[in-house]
Amino acid sequence: MRVKLAIDESSTDRGSVAEELRSLYSWLLADSQARRCAEVEWEESVPAPVEGMGGVLDVLSLVLGSGFSAASLAVSLAQWRDVRGRSGQGVTVERADGTKVVIDTASVEEAERLLAVLLNVPPQDRES
Repeated sequence: MRVKLAIDESSTDRGSVAEELRSLYSWLLADSQARRCAEVEWEESVPAPVEGMGGVLDVLSLVLGSGFSAASLAVSLAQWRDVRGRSGQGVTVERADGTKVVIDTASVEEAERLLAVLLNVPPQDRES
């Protein structure tokens, strides 16, 4: 399943959003579970103007493999937010159909619950 990750823009300026997204990208690439079981890619959410040099990279595309569960993603996002000291800034996770949740909680359990609902993972199938 492919999801998009974006930084909640309501509490920061555009430059900080890009910096935070680069940090999250690096964090996910450094996460051994994510490296093994998910594909992390930059994605253009706004196409570049014809005369421009490139698109606006303000979302990450994450292809979740079978070994990278809602629980794994919840732990990774919660740890990144904790290390960055971003307890008030959320990460928006969006499915291809446009359904999304904002992970802005310090609770790994709450983040996992939100992601499990978003990813349509029945509770009995979730990894602990």
